[in-house]
Amino acid sequence: MIGIVYKSTGSWYTVKTELGTTYLCRIKGKFRLKGIKSTNPIAVGDIVDFELETNNDEVTGVISVIQDRKNYIVRKSVNLSKQTQIIASNIDQVFLLITINNPPTFPSFIDRFLVTAEAYSVKTILLFNKIDTYDDDTVLEVKYLAAIYRKIGYECLGISAKTGKNMDKVKHLMQDKVSMFTGHSGVGKSTLVNAIEPTLDLKTKAISEQHSQGQHTTTFAEMFDLSFGAKIIDTPGIKGFGVVDMDKEEVGDYFPEFFALKQDCKFNNCLHLEEPKCAVKAALDNDEISFSRYRSYVQILDGEDEHYRTDNWDNE
Repeated sequence: MIGIVYKSTGSWYTVKTELGTTYLCRIKGKFRLKGIKSTNPIAVGDIVDFELETNNDEVTGVISVIQDRKNYIVRKSVNLSKQTQIIASNIDQVFLLITINNPPTFPSFIDRFLVTAEAYSVKTILLFNKIDTYDDDTVLEVKYLAAIYRKIGYECLGISAKTGKNMDKVKHLMQDKVSMFTGHSGVGKSTLVNAIEPTLDLKTKAISEQHSQGQHTTTFAEMFDLSFGAKIIDTPGIKGFGVVDMDKEEVGDYFPEFFALKQDCKFNNCLHLEEPKCAVKAALDNDEISFSRYRSYVQILDGEDEHYRTDNWDNE
C-alpha cells in the first residue's frame, strides 16, 4: 500500500492512503542503519510504501519504503551535532510568519530560513502578521522589511489572522498546494490556520508577557486536509534556525541577490569578504543590497547559528 505521512510522533506515523483511510504505522529498524544522518528518517509529507499487519485484532502498518522526495526542509539537531532533523517534505511552498514585536522576528532568523529553503528548492512566502496591532512607526518597519525582500524576489503579504486582512489572498495562494506554516512561537500560526479553516480548531496560547515569548502549542508537525482543496503542514514554533551542511563557497549562492552578482566578482570562488573587486561588496557600498542581509550572510559563514534551538525539538 502507498500513503502520505500526515503525522509523526517519533515512533508512530499516521499514514493516509489515496482512498482517505488512515493507518498507524511504524518503521523497520533497518531504516535507522542506512546511513541516514537524521533524528527522524521519516517526515510529515513523505510518500511511503507500507504493509498491514494484525496483532490482537488491531490493524497497523509497517513502512518498508520512503519514496524519493522532491524537496524537504531541514535544521540542525541540537544534541547530536552531526545529525539533522527533517521538518517536512514534498512541500509546494512555505509561509514564514513574521511579527515585528510580541514576539520579535529578527532579519537574521528570516535569512537563515530563506537560505535553507533556497538550498532545498522550497518556495517561501513571507507573511507579516498582526499588522492590526501595530502603531504607525511599526507599520513603517514592516514596509521597510517587506521592501527588502520584495526587491530580492520574495512575495510578501501584510496580514491579520484576527481581523481577516488578506486571508483571501493567502487562501488563493494555498489552492491545490501543500503549504507549510512556520515561524517563531507566538507569531500566530495556529490563529492563522484557524482563520483559514475554523473547523480545525487548532490550540492557541497567549504570549507570555514576562518574556514576550510564545508558549508553544504544536508538539509535532502535522498535515491537515482543508475544505477548499489545500493541504497544510503545521509545525512547532521555532526559536532559531541552524543552517545545515553548507560549504562556505555555496552559502552566497542561496542569497539570490548575491548570486546574481557573482559572475562580476574577480574570483569565481569569491566569499564576498575581503577579496578585491568583489561585486557584492561594491553593491553593498552603493546601497544596492541590504546591509542586514549581508550581515546575516557573514554570521552564517562564521557559524554563529550553531547553537540555535527550537521550542519543541530540544529532546533529540
